[in-house]
Amino acid sequence: MTPDLAITHATALLATHDADDGTPALFQSETTIEITDGVITRIAHDPSGATDAREVIDARGAIAMPGLINTHCHAAMTFYRGAAEDVVVDSWFNDYIWPMEVNVGAQDVYVGTLLAAAEMIRCGVTTVADHYFFMDEAARAITDSGMRANLGSAFFSSQGDAGLEASTAFAERWNGAADGRITTSLAPHAPYTVSDEHLRRAADEARRLGIKVHTHAAEDIAQTHRSLADRGLTPMQVLEQTGVLDAGCIIAHGNGILPAADGSDIEILGRHADRVGVTHGPKGYLKFALGPITPIRDLRSVGVPVGYCTDGAGSNNTLDILESMRVTAISQKHVVGDATWFRSTTALHMAGPWSAAVLGLGGSVGRLVEGYRADVILVDISGPHCLPVHDPAATLVYSVQPSDVRTAIVDGRVLMHDRTLRTIDLPALTADFMARARSITDRSHGRTIQDYDAR
Repeated sequence: MTPDLAITHATALLATHDADDGTPALFQSETTIEITDGVITRIAHDPSGATDAREVIDARGAIAMPGLINTHCHAAMTFYRGAAEDVVVDSWFNDYIWPMEVNVGAQDVYVGTLLAAAEMIRCGVTTVADHYFFMDEAARAITDSGMRANLGSAFFSSQGDAGLEASTAFAERWNGAADGRITTSLAPHAPYTVSDEHLRRAADEARRLGIKVHTHAAEDIAQTHRSLADRGLTPMQVLEQTGVLDAGCIIAHGNGILPAADGSDIEILGRHADRVGVTHGPKGYLKFALGPITPIRDLRSVGVPVGYCTDGAGSNNTLDILESMRVTAISQKHVVGDATWFRSTTALHMAGPWSAAVLGLGGSVGRLVEGYRADVILVDISGPHCLPVHDPAATLVYSVQPSDVRTAIVDGRVLMHDRTLRTIDLPALTADFMARARSITDRSHGRTIQDYDAR
């Protein structure tokens, strides 16, 4: 069968490692990658670049690597970028974000999510796990953008049963949509805003549908201490007792997961390692001064995958997973006190196989392997800030910038080539977005969607 697309003359990232033993990442020069019906069908060292593919992209000077995965985001929160800065997390929620979210309507979510998709594609992100409101419109934006996504319709118990029912209906309606690029999750907001009954029912529905639960939990150590004081249980124990971990769970943030030396959280998560994963976006945690950072080393010691995330632009400012990777690599060395921990190959492994596993997509994306879905990015490493390239893994982790991402491909479809977006009319979209941006941050109405009291 004639390939639809071929990438030629690439330096391809073919293997990374999670073992902390110094094994380097594997890069292969002069690689041809052929794609047919959205699947990688051939990877070969071929200096000639000969191929009969219908479309050919010459990748000289670039690294071909798996598309980046954002494991937890609130994409439509692009509207709140920079609107709540230099405040503590309680004030960020209660005084800014939740009052502003009263203004959000369905069309806002479409526009805000599509702008987020444009930003992510330009940063090399090809898959996102999104957790927000009006998710039919988010799904429509993802469909139009060509990205891959896991989507969850967020709910609080303050909505009564209606929130859970709507989240379930959305998950059932959209799972497998967009030619399989969209998968779904049940999306209770958090154990401190959703009752145990609703968590149990969400777990039951997730099992019925064969999907995961995506929720915020142990976002910082203060939440864990508050939960222990009020209930005698950590958030991880709540998720286990309500069946959420058994059903399978994307745990957003996890800064307050007690490390192995301080409690049973790591042991609990280890029992469910084949079904759970933790998302990690350190930039926001450092901005909010949220105390300990997610214990990645302990989680990996029991087989729990951890993936990079950005959260929303209202807290993280950018949706740049390259930035999340760099900050994670630096901060992990610092908090563990070991410069040899979290090597460049580990950082890249977290960007690929680990992040894919968090979303239940291991075995289909996150690696350049024949038979995997063709989610590929081409990263130009010829810029002066990358030269000389002594170690391509270190270059990708510590030197590359989003503007170095030249091409992004999802399911074999080119979404961006030579920095030109093919699926999104960015000037028209930006005009629509900016026309709405000022009114959506208005707080003069004095209302809020929820009260943040997790500390």
